[in-house]
Amino acid sequence: MALREIVVLGSEHAEVLRRKARRVTVFDDKLGKLLDDMAETMLAAPGVGLAAPQINVSQRVIVVRLPDDEQAREEFGEQAGVLYEVVNPEIVRASEEQVDGVEACLSIPGLFGTVSRHKAITVKGQDRHGKPRRIKAEGWLARVFQHEIDHLDGVLYTDRASEIWQEVADEETLAAD
Repeated sequence: MALREIVVLGSEHAEVLRRKARRVTVFDDKLGKLLDDMAETMLAAPGVGLAAPQINVSQRVIVVRLPDDEQAREEFGEQAGVLYEVVNPEIVRASEEQVDGVEACLSIPGLFGTVSRHKAITVKGQDRHGKPRRIKAEGWLARVFQHEIDHLDGVLYTDRASEIWQEVADEETLAAD
């Protein structure tokens, strides 16, 4: 496994973030390495989701992992700490109910936004070997999947946000500067 550089909006390779990613048709060791590298990169960032375009690979591949601490286990139950690898993901069912929530992105550091997303979704895709898989997700997990799948279509959360704001350093940090 290897850490990959995360493409940041405004950087040299940022155009990949605005392109529709290509469907994966070959399930081989190279795809397995990509998934391994994506998981390692996401966890080191740290983040809860990563789409292949964020590491300058225009393929329909995402990884998602909610935190795995005591608080997360209480809040998310068995979804806490589970690594989801999904190739060619698509949302096949979405609740009518939408909820607002705060989002951020590893490719847009320092910004946050309020985004309305479906409360529950069903995602269909394939695993690293090409076998079909379906994932039912609610709450934060559903939000993360929607955010990452948007990346595969060149859509950033800031495109959907009703409000965007910049991270503000705390007073202690400001006093040290």
